[in-house]
Amino acid sequence: MTAMTPGSNLPLATARVAVTVTAPVRLDVSGLLLTAGGKVRSDDDFVFYNQPAGPGVSHRTASDGDTITVDTAAVPADIDKVVVTASLDAPGATFAGTEPTGTVRDADGGAVLATFTPPRLGPETALVVMEIYRRGGGWKVRAVGQGYADGLAGIATDFGVSVAEPAAPAAPAPQPPAVPPAPAAPVPPAQWAPPTGAPAPVAPPPPAAPAPPSPAPATGKINLDKGRVSLQKNQTVSLVKGGRPLLASVRMGLGWEPARRGRSIDLDASVIAYGPDRDTIDSCYFGKLRILDAAIQHSGDNLTGDGAGDDEVITVHLGGIPPQVTGLVFVVNSFSGQKFSEVANAYCRLTDAQTGEELVRFDLAGAEPRTGVLMAKLVRQYSGEWEMTALGSFVDARTVRGMVKPAAAAL
Repeated sequence: MTAMTPGSNLPLATARVAVTVTAPVRLDVSGLLLTAGGKVRSDDDFVFYNQPAGPGVSHRTASDGDTITVDTAAVPADIDKVVVTASLDAPGATFAGTEPTGTVRDADGGAVLATFTPPRLGPETALVVMEIYRRGGGWKVRAVGQGYADGLAGIATDFGVSVAEPAAPAAPAPQPPAVPPAPAAPVPPAQWAPPTGAPAPVAPPPPAAPAPPSPAPATGKINLDKGRVSLQKNQTVSLVKGGRPLLASVRMGLGWEPARRGRSIDLDASVIAYGPDRDTIDSCYFGKLRILDAAIQHSGDNLTGDGAGDDEVITVHLGGIPPQVTGLVFVVNSFSGQKFSEVANAYCRLTDAQTGEELVRFDLAGAEPRTGVLMAKLVRQYSGEWEMTALGSFVDARTVRGMVKPAAAAL
């Protein structure tokens, strides 16, 4: 028997393996059959207690823990891997203080082949525990331990399973905007470094309040040589200073206020990563706090929009973005169906993550009674530098999944 560590893998000598996930608390365990593109072919590839059988994969519930059995000889040829997930059964519970263990057995003989206990768990409510995957004509098992903050629905959505959105409530009549409070003094942020454990939210620094930034010209593109840049819709700035591309860590802070004082506005800021053909690579949002080997990290969900400063912050280490990612689109949406006509003073601003210096700012002008907005995009040029463009386009979408197509069209 082998005790596995995150990222480690082992070849499988048996064709049928059973992965059992146990914990001191009740868990819901599931298996997803994924193609080489990392998605299910249809909802039939999602195997769990309500759908206990799929092609080559089955689910069994027992008192000693749920088990996903994989018959590798029966798995369809277009399936590249089977991921085994676990989510907490109790509403609102997290894995903090709970250590689930995945045990891989020979499904026929019962011999234990490997075990894996994900380390340093905290706010996660669901995990990808292990995966059974093809490699070089054979099959292997890999220890994963990737956490999600929005339960099994977050995992299912990430892998392409259809999760129905709730009907949007009727929007109240727009109210006049409130006067925003004065911003607090800046707090120097920490420099980016890849974490070794579970994702931790990045604390958003309040915005500085120096003199107004220099406006961008009405047409054309500028860089950062003259200091902070204030963009208007569809204007672009090259993230170059002194002739050198900016490749350090930056923070995209997104903020908003309720248009009517005393109301709460629950918006969600996200970033979607795309490849050169506008193909979606990954999304970072409140339910998935880090992507691309932690080159992008999310600060976590703000449920009210109250208070001065950035409501949600997404940290991007530009030098750590893998080469297959050529575009990042920053979006804000309302899952609850609140419209942007109920929002005041929405903005996004790019800051240096090490010094806190504000580099670029875009204040959203106007509002529409829609549930999503494309705020800005970062596009990597062939020469290596990144360009930021202000978007400010409103769309009808309430989840990051609903923002994928309109964001791709904006690249």
